[in-house]
Amino acid sequence: MQTVVIGFYIYQLTKSVFALGMLGLSEAIPAVGIALYGGYIADKSEKRKMLLWIYTGVFLSSAVMFTVTLKSMGAYIHAGWIVPIIYSMIFCNGVARAFFGPATFTIYAHSIPKELYPNGSTWSSSSWQIASILGPAAGGLIYGFAGITATFYVILFFILVALILVYFLKQYPAVFKPKENIWTSLGEGINFVFKNKMMLGAMSLDLFSVFFGGVVALLPAFANVILKVGPEGLGIMRAVGSAGAVLTMLAMSRFSPMNRPWRNLLIAVTGFGASIICFGLSRNFYLSLFFLFVEGAFDSVSVIIRGTIMQLLTPDQMRGRVSAVNSMFIGSSNELGDFESGTAASILGLIPAVIFGGCVTLTVVTVTYFKTKNLIPLGLEDINRTETAD
Repeated sequence: MQTVVIGFYIYQLTKSVFALGMLGLSEAIPAVGIALYGGYIADKSEKRKMLLWIYTGVFLSSAVMFTVTLKSMGAYIHAGWIVPIIYSMIFCNGVARAFFGPATFTIYAHSIPKELYPNGSTWSSSSWQIASILGPAAGGLIYGFAGITATFYVILFFILVALILVYFLKQYPAVFKPKENIWTSLGEGINFVFKNKMMLGAMSLDLFSVFFGGVVALLPAFANVILKVGPEGLGIMRAVGSAGAVLTMLAMSRFSPMNRPWRNLLIAVTGFGASIICFGLSRNFYLSLFFLFVEGAFDSVSVIIRGTIMQLLTPDQMRGRVSAVNSMFIGSSNELGDFESGTAASILGLIPAVIFGGCVTLTVVTVTYFKTKNLIPLGLEDINRTETAD
């Protein structure tokens, strides 16, 4: 909800696609810059306490953004300060994300048996995607019909609910007691990922495809300029991709994509890139929704495969640090991709930037195919044995 509201609000203030890209960069800088430290802290700390601090910080940053967007504050805060303050709070959210990912990754691993990781990953991702459907749709509709103030009341309420729910989690103590210095410890996590061929390949493929192929940051501009559907339409556009992801994930809970994970990952990323190109060429709102739906469906396959690979191949004592490396590759690729999208759109134009991004995604997956042919016929068990032997 907050992403939709802030994106539309910033675009209304600035009329700049570059300003939309800066929202992503503001969050990506801290999320990438301190991700490894966040993983180190997660491995050696109690996770419930970490999450309480994280959600408190997110609640406070949202409260500040709510305050500066109130119309009644116009007399107290100069309009020129509103955008920098919002960027600063998004930066704070990025700091929270650097610690959030490693903490929740570890909690997930200790909550279900290892043999249920593939199916559990599907349901976990589906829950997140359901929220991604309801959140943008609700944010756009409430913003359109009741205004930004009412929307922020709802946002703050749900963040507070999340904070209360974290309080009722059981404690998850550290399983990693570092004896070496922090740099040696962080190096272990990085080396583990770079020696694991499939894990590194999945992260790299997702990084480049999302970095160049993502269009989420530009949706407010499409809603305003190309499709002319307003904030209500923007909320639907943000939600329909997640709808495609949820339906696909529900299907994958019955029909797992892990029989040939690398082959299926390459197919999914190819479909992702093609759907982005088609979205850029569309001028019809309903056709655009269809392509966003398809893009979400293909992206969900990539999410399930990569998440399962990480959970199965990561030792318990390294989960925080490996998750941190994943955050540097994947967790912030959306925000960095938002910045790339905004920059490319300001240089090339809105539609050419989207088509360019889809073409780059297809180029990346083509190059990856020729470099990783040996992984295509392997099942996950085969790769697990290979990596263990190495």
